[in-house]
Amino acid sequence: MDLKELKQKKWFKLMTNMYILVLTIFVIWMAFFDTNSMLIHLELRKEIKKLEKQKEFLKDEIAKDKEVLEKLSDSSELEKFAREKYYMKKENEEIFLIEYEDSLKTKKNE
Repeated sequence: MDLKELKQKKWFKLMTNMYILVLTIFVIWMAFFDTNSMLIHLELRKEIKKLEKQKEFLKDEIAKDKEVLEKLSDSSELEKFAREKYYMKKENEEIFLIEYEDSLKTKKNE
């Protein structure tokens, strides 16, 4: 196949068209090399999804913390929380912590 026969082919005429060449170069440039390329947009879209998931998680945590704060506004709940979490006691009380053998970490259990 010589050059004349190749130039007569329909696909060759289409691919050597100036408009098609410029459009192809433009699309490749915009998709991969431009500062606002398609690849960067995909990465940013992933980052947005990740941040939205984190936002929902933090909203749930804020709601849980608000519930705890509402509970702690009651003096009896505050006292219960202090006793259970921080082992606080009244002046003339004694606290006994009971630990069961199966809950203790021993060398046999590890």
